Amino acid sequence: MLNNQNTKYIGIDYGKKRTGISISDYNKIISFPLDTIETDKLIIYLKELIPNEKIERVIIGKPLKLNNQVHKLEDDIVLFIKSLTSIFPDIIIDRIDERYTSKISNLIVRQSGINQKSRMNKSIIDKISASLILESYLIKTNK
Repeated sequence: MLNNQNTKYIGIDYGKKRTGISISDYNKIISFPLDTIETDKLIIYLKELIPNEKIERVIIGKPLKLNNQVHKLEDDIVLFIKSLTSIFPDIIIDRIDERYTSKISNLIVRQSGINQKSRMNKSIIDKISASLILESYLIKTNK
């Protein structure tokens, strides 16, 4: 495993069509929206990102419904995790509840002053949601 001080974490807001990606700083205190990738190209993207950015840990949102039932997207996420761990067996994968991240992301974008045409771009919401997933994890683990 890499030296913990020279590594970063990434957050993933996995979606059927698009997936938001966020990245931490080396101190693992702050999360930054990074990119939104077509989900069918996600593994190719991560094959480059993970070694280049020295990613130690991947935080993937767990899609829970308000009644704590798991959303049907979870089946796809489990398959994605299996693929990821077969390519990167040393990577640590953690999960965190992602409820409300899309709603909060929409609110952030609306309040940011971004024009309405740009707000319609769902890729902005996806990477902000990924950043919220990662930030939630960082707050939880840095207590």
